[in-house]
Amino acid sequence: MKTNRVRIVGGTWRSRQIAFPSRKHLRPTPDRVRETLFNWLGQDLAGRDCLDLFAGSGALGFEAASRGARRVVMVERDPAVHRALAASREALGAQAVELRKADALEFLRTDVGLYDVVFLDPPFEDEYWPRLEPLLARRLAPGALVYLESARPPVLTPGWTAWRQDRAGQVAYQLLKRADNEP
Repeated sequence: MKTNRVRIVGGTWRSRQIAFPSRKHLRPTPDRVRETLFNWLGQDLAGRDCLDLFAGSGALGFEAASRGARRVVMVERDPAVHRALAASREALGAQAVELRKADALEFLRTDVGLYDVVFLDPPFEDEYWPRLEPLLARRLAPGALVYLESARPPVLTPGWTAWRQDRAGQVAYQLLKRADNEP
């Protein structure tokens, strides 16, 4: 099985690489997009709880942990990808990272945690946003932000706003807020 690598672009583990197996739907968030995202988030995530719902390579979750997040829950259902995440967590000594081997939608249905930042980078071929959106609101801490990466911007239902958005090649990405979730 081919192993790929992605570089952490900022924080404590800046320039360290994490490995992940090849999978058809697994495409790490590009460096430039992660740099923009974490500029939007303010670089320092100290004291924040984060959820990386479609962890994949782990680029977003490990980037958040590298930048001081108090807790990063990474959800991945593929056993080989989950093992690679565990190996990266061990290699980095990422104590703030918690791994869950689960389906993303099922995790949202059963989890009771509240998160300050939620990273959503689902497979582009599936239209996940309409299924995720109704489950997300109860998982968001006051003032929470939701990062969504997709082939095209989602149709947002009332109450959601795109606070920041951009495009890089085939990737549309945005930072979403809920109007009823302001601190």
